[in-house]
Amino acid sequence: MNTARSEALLARGQELVPGGVNSPVRAFRSVGGTPRFMAKANGARLWDVDGNEYIDFIGSWGPMLLGHRHPEILAAIEDALTIGTSFGAPTEREIELAEEIRDAVPSMEMIRLVNSGTEATMSALRVARGFTGRDLTIKFEGCYHGHVDSLLVKAGSGMATLGIADTAGVPKAFADTTLALPYNNVEALEQAFAAHGDEIACVILEPVVGNMGCVLPTPEFLGALVAETRKHGALLIFDEVMTGFRVAPGGAQSLFGVVPDLSTFGKVIGGGLPIGAYGGRKEIMRKVAPVGNVYQAGTLSGNPLAVSAGLAMLRNIRKDTGLYARLEEKAAALCAGLPSEFTVNRVGSMFTLFFTQTPVVDYETAKTSDTALFGKFFHHLLEQGVYFPPSQFEAAFLSAAHTDADIEHTRKAIASFF
Repeated sequence: MNTARSEALLARGQELVPGGVNSPVRAFRSVGGTPRFMAKANGARLWDVDGNEYIDFIGSWGPMLLGHRHPEILAAIEDALTIGTSFGAPTEREIELAEEIRDAVPSMEMIRLVNSGTEATMSALRVARGFTGRDLTIKFEGCYHGHVDSLLVKAGSGMATLGIADTAGVPKAFADTTLALPYNNVEALEQAFAAHGDEIACVILEPVVGNMGCVLPTPEFLGALVAETRKHGALLIFDEVMTGFRVAPGGAQSLFGVVPDLSTFGKVIGGGLPIGAYGGRKEIMRKVAPVGNVYQAGTLSGNPLAVSAGLAMLRNIRKDTGLYARLEEKAAALCAGLPSEFTVNRVGSMFTLFFTQTPVVDYETAKTSDTALFGKFFHHLLEQGVYFPPSQFEAAFLSAAHTDADIEHTRKAIASFF
């Protein structure tokens, strides 16, 4: 496979950009080789600058639920360009997007739009502290909630990929406000609340983890989260930046029947453009300025381009009543009967093939995976025209644009590795 132009662009980029990339996992550090610089995308396909074609299972890390360059989303963006790209003033479309989110996710009684998932989780944390008057946060090992200082503790995702335990540049005082517990561990959660219950402002988690690979919560763990937060007056925050509108129309909370106090969203609600949102019960969200005294602001929040793309995405999801059934069928077909070298974790169209025979239920079991073997597997798939996440610790995503032929080609590519 020719990668000459990608190699040249990487060398050029490394003179200007750390690692030559603008997000660490793109650097291929955990799998080796040259990162592919992309030239274009359409449907379920990517083409790199050297002309190589790939079936895409990253989907811009989740938002491309309908595939790249969906015609209704492109039309919405083109329409938005006719009115302007940013006003720094409110628009009707912002209210319409908030209504679409609320109608699909009833726990989001009041919503604030922001520009990224990191902004959403950072803001939700601040609101939780302002509402409760407490300082401590519980998070879970291997869950990634954006590059918020206090949450970059055992944060999985790119940090797991690069082998970074805890990032430099975070003051100890910030890290000390976070209690990092093992995912799916009820006993550890109960012990933390027994020791610090009157100091804990919130518990934040990915309800389906995507940042140590795809890891599902147990019913017992979800039940304990609800019970302990209610018992001690802490808020439960579901970080649905990845799972929102991906695993189900109402997010993981609708899938599991759990009503969090606050939620964060991103990815899918932007239809491929950068956006985020946080929200929850009105009594909590009324703490946010200008109504309350928890300050958060953003010049580009709710900008017409991202909002219009998001509206087109969510309206398409609402009218296509068979969408999630088709995604489930395709993902099940892809993941069924794979070689025994894998542990396969999947929720809907979100999945990970772990190179371990140990059931993966938390960060420690995810780390039993053979990452060196995964690196060889990743490059084998690239050579077969299949683009998987370049990390054992990232989830893969399937889109509505993937065809039965794409699924069959991918299954054959996987099988041919062994």
